[in-house]
Amino acid sequence: MTPHAILVVDDEATILFAMKQYLSHGGYFVDCAAEREEAEALIANRQYAAVIADLRLLGSDTGDGLDVVFAARERSRDTRIVLLSAYATPEIEARARAHGADAVLKKPRPLREIGHCIFSLLGGVA
Repeated sequence: MTPHAILVVDDEATILFAMKQYLSHGGYFVDCAAEREEAEALIANRQYAAVIADLRLLGSDTGDGLDVVFAARERSRDTRIVLLSAYATPEIEARARAHGADAVLKKPRPLREIGHCIFSLLGGVA
């Protein structure tokens, strides 16, 4: 059985490394991207069961993560999408859900909680 593919999008290399290690050990195939353009190229060329995206990429205060959410939702209605942000306000959460996010989690968040969220969104299957 092929593991679910997950895309993790964050501009912090330590977060990408930690999430890739954690989710891979949980039985998922994990791709990583550090910027919006890279994430959108991966989404265009691979079917992901889930996408985990940070709201702010490349140290900016823009919402590049919302563009990633939108691209993932456009590509597949079945992809489960989680937006992470230290800046999650009710307005940001509403915009993320309007763009197609299934969950919005405030950073920092323990890896096990992110993993549990993905596991639940995928119907309890790794």
